[in-house]
Amino acid sequence: MTHKFTHRVATKDDIPVLTSIMNASIGKLQDGFLTPEQVQASYELMGMDTQLIEDGTYYAIECEGEIVGCGGWSRRETLYGANHTKGRNPRLLDPETEAARIRAMYTHPGWARQGIGRMIMELCEGKAREEGFRTCQLMATLSGEPLYKVCGYSPVVYEEVPTSLGVNVPLIKMEKSLV
Repeated sequence: MTHKFTHRVATKDDIPVLTSIMNASIGKLQDGFLTPEQVQASYELMGMDTQLIEDGTYYAIECEGEIVGCGGWSRRETLYGANHTKGRNPRLLDPETEAARIRAMYTHPGWARQGIGRMIMELCEGKAREEGFRTCQLMATLSGEPLYKVCGYSPVVYEEVPTSLGVNVPLIKMEKSLV
């Protein structure tokens, strides 16, 4: 069965539903890619970044009025993370010399592998291109890397990001030219 997905700019009122989708996605879609300890530690590095909603660059993906996924892009320096993640920087990027950020992509586990991720990527890359960005970067989880490769992103660096739980979470910085 083919579903018709629509998108809209996410609002503050969506935060509870979006957070629920994020938590379900983090907890389920990383199975087979990370140890249970790494999945638990991932919550420290991932989740809701309300700056994206405030900037109007975060999208809710819906099917028949139900939010089934979300994701966005940013013109700010922060590459990944939630409101609570260390190392955030709200500095605006220069589209001529710096890469836009693809951020916080999550699909509800019940809706995975149905085209939601690609829809978000196309939407975000198009918006970044409209604002003059020539490149996009993102920080991928191991479970997200296959999608990003199919969408034309190349790995730049593999990292083991330490958490307060004493567990390192593997992440991959990836990049794509928009020109």
